[in-house]
Amino acid sequence: MSLCGSVSALSLNLQSSKISMGSVLAFRSGESMGNTLRIPFKKRSSKGAACPLQVVCIDYPRPELENTVNFLEAASLSASFRSASRPTKPLKVIIAGAGLAGLSTAKYLADAGHKPILLEARDVLGGKVAAWKDDDGDWYETGLHIFFGAYPNVQNLFGELGINDRLQWKEHSMIFAMPNKPGEFSRFDFPEVLPAPLNGIWAILKNNEMLTWPEKVKFAIGLLPAMLGGQPYVEAQDGLSVKDWMRKQGVPDRVTEEVFIAMSKALNFINPDELSMQCILIALNRFLQEKHGSKMAFLDGNPPERLCMPIVNHIESLGGEVRLNSRIKKIELNEDGTVKSFLLNNGNTIEGDAYVVATPVDIFKLLLPEDWREISYFKKLEKLVGVPVINVHIWFDRKLKNTYDHLLFSRSLLLSVYADMSVTCKEYYNPNQSMLELVFAPAEEWIACSDSEIIDATMKELAKLFPDEISADQSKAKVVKYHIVKTPRSVYKTVPNCEPCRPLQRSPIQGFYLAGDYTKQKYLASMEGAVLSGKLCAQSIVQDYELLRTLGQRKLTGASIH
Repeated sequence: MSLCGSVSALSLNLQSSKISMGSVLAFRSGESMGNTLRIPFKKRSSKGAACPLQVVCIDYPRPELENTVNFLEAASLSASFRSASRPTKPLKVIIAGAGLAGLSTAKYLADAGHKPILLEARDVLGGKVAAWKDDDGDWYETGLHIFFGAYPNVQNLFGELGINDRLQWKEHSMIFAMPNKPGEFSRFDFPEVLPAPLNGIWAILKNNEMLTWPEKVKFAIGLLPAMLGGQPYVEAQDGLSVKDWMRKQGVPDRVTEEVFIAMSKALNFINPDELSMQCILIALNRFLQEKHGSKMAFLDGNPPERLCMPIVNHIESLGGEVRLNSRIKKIELNEDGTVKSFLLNNGNTIEGDAYVVATPVDIFKLLLPEDWREISYFKKLEKLVGVPVINVHIWFDRKLKNTYDHLLFSRSLLLSVYADMSVTCKEYYNPNQSMLELVFAPAEEWIACSDSEIIDATMKELAKLFPDEISADQSKAKVVKYHIVKTPRSVYKTVPNCEPCRPLQRSPIQGFYLAGDYTKQKYLASMEGAVLSGKLCAQSIVQDYELLRTLGQRKLTGASIH
């Protein structure tokens, strides 16, 4: 496939490395934790290394997404906020959590003419897309984030902010490592000339390294009910795990082992014997129905600055506020059970016309007022539990050759997906040294392990992926430094029978709302799900404007009487 598209240039100054060691970050339970270790090494000299280097990065063109049904639906929802009648008195909406769900809620409320006040507990934006810069100026992230063509609300958000050029689109392929052939890869290439679902079918049929023809036929027959039954059928499969569904449909176990262990770990950081089949079918549905649904893009730099700050700037330009280091300690209630205020850790209270909690579900459950715990809407949340995940970043003393400018499915027992970010991301580009970012999953048995134990296990797996370049004892490529970010409770664990427990954004408590990828929306636990949940939350608040105004007037009246 030929390369074409925009060309971007970066000027890089190569600097000598520093030697440092220490703990970088420590967080409370339920939040990410990061540590770094820098290993001294003698840098190999290269001719002209001290001179500025002009690096040219070639991107694939942005796919044509604007005419898809889902994109147009998302665009219509976005437009509804901008075209809504301007409120005579804007609502003051207090939002806890500046991840994508909270940022989205605030952005669209501001678009509708209201005043969101967004409170973030930490000193960094992004929640599950947060990132930090180390002493050398290198970034490390909470996760390896991929932006799919099948993310219509995310794609609309980029367009609304005028930052479409910050997505680096890759060739339309899915690339899997071959465990039985160390160092080799197998590709599913989606031809540009074919529409969906033919491009996906072609990609599967052309790959003869992972599945045999009889396995492909049995898998296709097994998928027929999902293709014919549509969304109702997909939702009805929530009670079955991927492994159980495959066996029920007569799909050979080898199909699960070859393809769906990797997909399950990529989608929810767990194995197919735990993951609800609904999650896989939703992804397959998007990938097969939309021509560019499975096409992937990387953000061109760190998420807090390249994605979150444009949202913050937009919110503030319309009169909203975003406050960091503002941790919620308690949700204080009125006598009638509605929210009176949010009490912050510093002792201050903040009041508004409406309140939103846009934190991960595990954090919200810690804040849940005792008086609400027996209400069915909140009680169901007990089944929703975040899954642990570990993100590993390793800087090597040389450029690794056995990699691609793409996301790679490791098919490793310990690793999910990985990428050489020194190739895939403009801000992280380095022509002389590779930086691998890897998702360590499932991580439940490893989350309490030391960083050195995690790195040792990771290096053993990498030795299989890079047999000619990496060895566990570092006799080949040397580790310059590493960062490990642990998230004890990340996205909610999409196990069977979770769907009935996911709450709508509008709670039964008047004036109180939820946002987050765990809330009810059709994209499950993902960045797209988080953004859509924020839009749906904002929509509920806009729809409740008159009710919220009335509640506010009653509170004022009650206060004056007392």
